[in-house]
Amino acid sequence: MDIEFEKLIHLQDVDSEINYIFSLLESIPSQIEEIDQNIKDSSQKVNLAKEKMIANQKKRRELDAQVKDIKIQIGKFKRQQNEVKTNKEYAALLKEIEEAEQKVDKLEEEIINEMILADDIEKEIKGADQKFKEEEEKFHKEKEAIAQNKKELELRKQNLDKERNELDHQIPQDQLNLYMKIYKKMGGSALSPVTDDFCSMCHVRIRPQVVNELIETKKLILCENCGRILYWVKKSDEPEKTEKLKKSES
Repeated sequence: MDIEFEKLIHLQDVDSEINYIFSLLESIPSQIEEIDQNIKDSSQKVNLAKEKMIANQKKRRELDAQVKDIKIQIGKFKRQQNEVKTNKEYAALLKEIEEAEQKVDKLEEEIINEMILADDIEKEIKGADQKFKEEEEKFHKEKEAIAQNKKELELRKQNLDKERNELDHQIPQDQLNLYMKIYKKMGGSALSPVTDDFCSMCHVRIRPQVVNELIETKKLILCENCGRILYWVKKSDEPEKTEKLKKSES
């Protein structure tokens, strides 16, 4: 029975590409997840800036309320000044008013600082929002590119699956079974070309007698070291070498 080396080699090439495409398809969900996380992180920066503004506004309202309360108290103290009968009481109220006004000055200074801070936060919000829009657009384009790539990969895989199925029917069953057994055992590489009289996969030298048998392509020969199916790769001097082999046989 002739050995279908060309078809077996083709089968391994197809299987290798199918495995590669499968690995690419498997990585797509994590790529999408990473992009979604990047969008979320970019959006979170905007939200954090807005939360800072909310906190700033809340603090300003609280400070304004404190100023208002103190000013009301100052008004009461000033009205009481008109009702006191002794200098001591008047002086005490005057001290209370002075201390309250100092508190107002300090609180109003804090309010001004918060207003200045609010301007900085507003700029931060605008910058974060602008960056988010730019990044969101970029990320969506990346997702579209991934989705398009996924369609192309799935289509290519369908074609390869069809091609592989056709090869299965063209290769003798015993050769196919041996190929599949080694393919599974060796993690996706069942065949190994022999170049310069060495197994390309494990780099063990092939005995001259085995090399001659490989050139004849009359039977399947496994590498004595790694167990893969060996096949001969023609070189520039192959016609001369083959002719010498024929003469030695005659």
